[in-house]
Amino acid sequence: MTRDQGSGIRGQRLRRMVAAAGFGALVLVAGCRQDMQNQPRMFPQRGAEFFADHRGARPQVVNTVARGQLREDSYFYTGVVQGANGYREERDQMPFPVTMEVLERGQERFNIYCTPCHSREGNGLGEIVQRGYKPAANLQDQVRMAQPLSHYFYVMTHGYGAMPDYSAQLEPVDRWAVAAYIRALQLSQNATMSDVAAGVQVQTLKEVTAQENLPGRFAQPWSLPSTAVWSNPAKGQGLPAMAPANTADPKQIAPAGKLPPATK
Repeated sequence: MTRDQGSGIRGQRLRRMVAAAGFGALVLVAGCRQDMQNQPRMFPQRGAEFFADHRGARPQVVNTVARGQLREDSYFYTGVVQGANGYREERDQMPFPVTMEVLERGQERFNIYCTPCHSREGNGLGEIVQRGYKPAANLQDQVRMAQPLSHYFYVMTHGYGAMPDYSAQLEPVDRWAVAAYIRALQLSQNATMSDVAAGVQVQTLKEVTAQENLPGRFAQPWSLPSTAVWSNPAKGQGLPAMAPANTADPKQIAPAGKLPPATK
C-alpha cells in the first residue's frame, strides 16, 4: 500500500467519524424538545396571559366540594330546615343523641364563652353586664324558653342584636352541645320538688360550695370593686353605658353603695 492510499483510507475513516458524531448530535438535539418536557406553568400570585381574565390563580369550579366538607346533614350545620312555605324553619330537636358527655361539654363551653354576659344561671346578669355592658338576654324568661332548641344554635352561628357570632370559637358540634346545656339549664332553674326522683337529696348552691371547699363568694352575688368607673347615665336609662332596660329581662340592680349620684 502506498502512502497516498493510506492517507485516503484515514481520510475516509475521519469523515465517517465526523458524520457519526454529527448524526449523534442531531439525535440529541431532536430529543431536547421543550413542548411536553418543559411546559409553561403558573406562578402563585402572578398574572397569566393564557386566560381571558389574566389571572393565574383560578377560582374554584362552581358546586365543587373539598374532601370531608360535603356537609350532607344541612340541619347539623345550619340549625334550620326548608319549610313547606319556602321559609327556613327552626326545630326543637337535636341532630344527635344527647348524653352526659354532651351536656358536660356544653356546660364547659357555656361557662367559657357565655357566662360573662348571660351568667352561669343564664339570667342575663353576667359580670360584664353588671359593669355597664348592654344587658344580655335572659335565657330563663318565657320568650327564650319558648324558642326551639335550634334557635340557640342559629344565634351562636350568626349572632343576634348586640351579640356577635361565635362560629369561630365554637365548632358546630360544640354549638349543639351548648344549646343542649341551655335547655338543661332552663329546666334546672325552673324545676320543682316534684321533678326530683324519690329518695334523691337536693343540695343548695351554698351547700355544694361548702362541700367542695370553694370560696363562699362563688355562691353569693358579686359586687363592683371600689375602683369601678361609672358613666353618667340619665335617670331611667338603666345601668351605665346607657344600656336601656329590656322588659323581657329581669330588673337590673346595681350593688348597694355603688350607685352613681344621679341614680340614688
